[in-house]
Amino acid sequence: MKSIKLAFGYGFLLWLIPFIIAFLIYPLKEVGSPMFETIMPLVLTFCCMIFTYRYFRSCHADYLSEGLKLGFLWFGISLVIDLVMFSRGPMQMPFLDYMADIGFTYLIFPIITVGAAHLLADRP
Repeated sequence: MKSIKLAFGYGFLLWLIPFIIAFLIYPLKEVGSPMFETIMPLVLTFCCMIFTYRYFRSCHADYLSEGLKLGFLWFGISLVIDLVMFSRGPMQMPFLDYMADIGFTYLIFPIITVGAAHLLADRP
């Protein structure tokens, strides 16, 4: 990877920012509003686009390799942090329920990073 430190930093922020927003809008989920389930993927996508752009600004080669590594690193970071939080305590959730409700949504990350890498690789 071009910058492990930058990739991990952005990966942590990519988990933290949506977590804070989810915490703030959680009352929507408690009342059964579908707005929570609509807003969260939008937040993930927006944040991922910002950090993907920032990461690739200084990358000038091996775009597809970088995009794959970056996307799956960010996917892994979010899963690991979430699984620590959702395996114990008040937010405890069985693994399969977690994956169905939250985990698979993180696949947005490699989809965006690989898509951006493809666009960069195809530039003249």
